[in-house]
Amino acid sequence: MEGTVNEFAHGHGMRRCRYRGQGKAHVQHVLTAIAVNIERLSGLSPAEEVPTPRRPTAFQNYLDQRVIPCPKSWRTLGS
Repeated sequence: MEGTVNEFAHGHGMRRCRYRGQGKAHVQHVLTAIAVNIERLSGLSPAEEVPTPRRPTAFQNYLDQRVIPCPKSWRTLGS
């Protein structure tokens, strides 16, 4: 976390805003964050982009053993 904050502060000039006002400064910070994320993602090799499915959590196993339905949003990629 500290490295990310340091990168924004020193590498992208986030200590000073180009615009006045909290709303405009917020938009600048959000757009800068999007640009940094795109830059980071473009540096990944294609093998790193696809995450491996996670194992079910203990809570998911508990629900499955008791045949209790859960919302799809709770499911992992492998389920």
